[in-house]
Amino acid sequence: MKTPLSITRFALAASLAAGASLSAPAAYAGDVTLGFAAPLTGASAHYGVDLKRGVELALDDANAKKLVIGGQPVHFVLDAEDDQGDPRMGSQVAQKMADSKVAGVVGHFNSGTSIPASRIYNTANIPMVSPTATNPTLTSQGFNNVFRVVNSDAQMGQLAGHSAVQALKGKSIAVIDDRTAFGQGMADEFVKGVETAGGKVIDREYTTDKAVDFKAQLTRIKSFNPDVIFWGGLDQQAGMLMKQMRQLGVKAIMLGGGSFENETFLKVAGDAAEGAMSWDYGIPLSKMKTGREFDEKMKAKYNEGVVAYAPSAYDATWVLINAMQKANSTDPKVYGSFVKSVSFTGISGNIAFMPNGDMKDPTATFYKVVGGKWVPQAVATGDKVEPFTH
Repeated sequence: MKTPLSITRFALAASLAAGASLSAPAAYAGDVTLGFAAPLTGASAHYGVDLKRGVELALDDANAKKLVIGGQPVHFVLDAEDDQGDPRMGSQVAQKMADSKVAGVVGHFNSGTSIPASRIYNTANIPMVSPTATNPTLTSQGFNNVFRVVNSDAQMGQLAGHSAVQALKGKSIAVIDDRTAFGQGMADEFVKGVETAGGKVIDREYTTDKAVDFKAQLTRIKSFNPDVIFWGGLDQQAGMLMKQMRQLGVKAIMLGGGSFENETFLKVAGDAAEGAMSWDYGIPLSKMKTGREFDEKMKAKYNEGVVAYAPSAYDATWVLINAMQKANSTDPKVYGSFVKSVSFTGISGNIAFMPNGDMKDPTATFYKVVGGKWVPQAVATGDKVEPFTH
């Protein structure tokens, strides 16, 4: 993964996103507006901007095909909204898009924003496909219009939990999470995975997603002398936590699940990053069949390649478009029931859904920091885990 955008470029991208919001009436009859929501400002903006770019590229490609749906040429436009990674703002954004009657939504990024937003979209009968939200609650609410193109925490947590016991030989395992829907949800599922694999969690600590000092939690954890410490949270805090672990002389392996396998963690943690491990969603860009081509398209349009999950955002967008084509309608009340039958090979891998909206046989990759870089170690598809072939 590449280094996230600078703060200055974040501010520019966010202001452009806000200024370019297309929730106003369509320019002409063939316009079909898709909504997008993610943090375009704040600590997670590098994820949100990357996701937005993936959606934009998907719409560019769809428009280049000059699609005809329901006997009418269609032109896709984007209503991009900044939910700031905040559940309250996420609900406001969702209501705004429901009121403007977008045809579908790609988003949100965080589980904490996605879950309350999904209830609003469900009431409005608007299909929602998240490229990144992982909390199991999202797809266990009984909604027929909510999907994700990424592993759930239950799937990823189980992988990480089993790895901590079986691959890392962890005999004493500690857990710390940020109390968000993602962080706590991932940690909860990790604990279940550890216990299923016959392991034991000897301590569990908590923080917040705004914290910068973890010394109190780490001092307590250190007294248990753990082999493995699992972090449930995102990249910047993971880097701070890793650095403080080493400053306090905590020698345990740091393990994560889908949260910090990128340049941000490496930059914040510095030399302390060496040896950190984590499961991340999907497969490495280099192993995606059209990953290199997609990365080059990103660079050509934005002067920067894939940061994290742009391929998943691209695929999530095409889930909606493919469903419209199958139903021969852009009306969400008509094409919505066709989404769960969508199946295609996307940039990020094979896209197909289980009845509840989760992915069938999602993939994940196990990484380790070696020589200051994230190096793939193994790949899991469904329940099958195999060594990564370089």
